[in-house]
Amino acid sequence: MSRPDVEARAVALRAEGVPFVHATVVLADRPTSAKPGDEALVFADGTIEGFVGGACAESTVRAQSLALLDSGEPLLLRITAEPGGTPPEAGPSGASARLSVHNPCLSGGTLEIFLEPVVPAPLLVVHGEGPIATALTQLAVGLGYLVEAAPTATPARAAAVVCATHGRDEEEVLAAALAAGIDYVGLVASRKRGEQVVASLDVDEAARARVHTPAGLDIGARTPQEVALSILAEIVAERRQMTGRPLTEEPADTSPDPRPRVETDPVCGMSVVAVETSLHLDHDGTRYWFCGSGCLRAFAADPAGYLAS
Repeated sequence: MSRPDVEARAVALRAEGVPFVHATVVLADRPTSAKPGDEALVFADGTIEGFVGGACAESTVRAQSLALLDSGEPLLLRITAEPGGTPPEAGPSGASARLSVHNPCLSGGTLEIFLEPVVPAPLLVVHGEGPIATALTQLAVGLGYLVEAAPTATPARAAAVVCATHGRDEEEVLAAALAAGIDYVGLVASRKRGEQVVASLDVDEAARARVHTPAGLDIGARTPQEVALSILAEIVAERRQMTGRPLTEEPADTSPDPRPRVETDPVCGMSVVAVETSLHLDHDGTRYWFCGSGCLRAFAADPAGYLAS
């Protein structure tokens, strides 16, 4: 994939609202296969389009990029074969954070790669035309949300769906939002009527429990603007919190994040994102993941020795 192709693909992804990390090689000390200016795009499922180095470097870039999609902050990643990586540290005022990672699989040389996460603004879908729906739309736009009013189909990438139709087509709107797996589904209604609407939905109890009704935090809201504020406050509180922390060489995977998990190479200890395009080998019913072909071959020759250690 050429550099112009990467740039064109990045422009298209921005327009489509697809999150990704734009990785650009800014320094390459020999011997390295990547050159300054090489680029790649890393997606939330762990796939990579473009080129920023061989398998070992790519494995490190993939693991760090997935963490940056969580934090939303850029990172200058230094990958070196020399021992002694450093923990993440903030750069000078206004500069990106920096992280130095020791990759024992590199044949030598050092790479510095700038990782820039591109995370689209959250999409809020609002159903309704009354004062609360209007106030919610205006306030959400002011807070940087993309707002879509009553689409014919619920966009799967929506961060939240709020139904403020006051009795019109509520069951259909809520059922579609739940079926699409939207993180926040809210119904503007009194507590009693809201419970009746939710109870009538043809979904299981777990799905019913996901509907927030009355939508919004209990802040004593009275005006449409105050109700809109309470709803947005609840959406912010319910959204998955960003860690703001790049992965270390021994990442933990303790969240219910649907993204690929990160495993540890049993030979060199590097972080490897567990996707089918990463090198792996099944042994005694367990799948092991590797940063490069050298580690895979070493493990295949003596799996008992590496597992014992």
